[in-house]
Amino acid sequence: MTDALFLVDTSSDDAPLRCDELSAGWKITLPQSVKRHAIGSMRLAEGDELQLSDGNGLRIQVVVDDAQNGVVQVLGFEREDKPTVRLGLIQALAKNGHDEQAIDVATQIGVDEVTPWQADRSIARFKAGRTDRKWMQTLRAATEQSRRAFVPELREAMSSKQLLAQIRRDMVHGNLVIVLHQDANASWSQVEEAVDALTSRCLEDGKPRTISVVVGPEGGISEQEVDAFRTAGALVCVLGSNILRASAAGPVALSLLSRAVGRYR
Repeated sequence: MTDALFLVDTSSDDAPLRCDELSAGWKITLPQSVKRHAIGSMRLAEGDELQLSDGNGLRIQVVVDDAQNGVVQVLGFEREDKPTVRLGLIQALAKNGHDEQAIDVATQIGVDEVTPWQADRSIARFKAGRTDRKWMQTLRAATEQSRRAFVPELREAMSSKQLLAQIRRDMVHGNLVIVLHQDANASWSQVEEAVDALTSRCLEDGKPRTISVVVGPEGGISEQEVDAFRTAGALVCVLGSNILRASAAGPVALSLLSRAVGRYR
């Protein structure tokens, strides 16, 4: 079983993780929040191993040295590279927490960036300082749960007008935007062809590119939005004959994309 992973803040000067000082044998005092979870809740004791991460690719293997004081000893560490083909989820705000459910599962699957979208039919409203904080908490919790070394990037909330402008920029940079819509004519096999082409370009020139999935709210994406996104260059497709909830559509698409780009073996 993979050892439990805990995210540790590295932004302050007194943060316990300083990459330039790490070496095997170095001892770290766990932050109180991590100590409570690892030692208090999970009952880890001397000799038990766990992982620490800064959420930006650093993964440190440690062993509990002094459980009472929350001291661990470094066994080894590595810095993981960001993927060349990034996966993004542009999730419309949805009521009853369906949007947070979507980004939770998407994080466990491996999404690299998440964007809140205030769609025309979104009933839930984005509240700066509240929505972004709740989404960030969800992303961090799901990152620890899935033992990831990267916390997905939480981008600024977008209106439909801003999303349209973003799609146009993505087309200029060679990215791929997939809009999920129940009445679309394009099939998932066409999406896979576009993904294969993008992956080949990345292998040829080494330039990072992003595949973004756009998921609408409970009421669906309006025809005006769909037409505008398609005209801007997005690929509008249907996942299958079943209509999925706003909380499920994105994760299902990202699972298929993860396999298509070689993340699942």
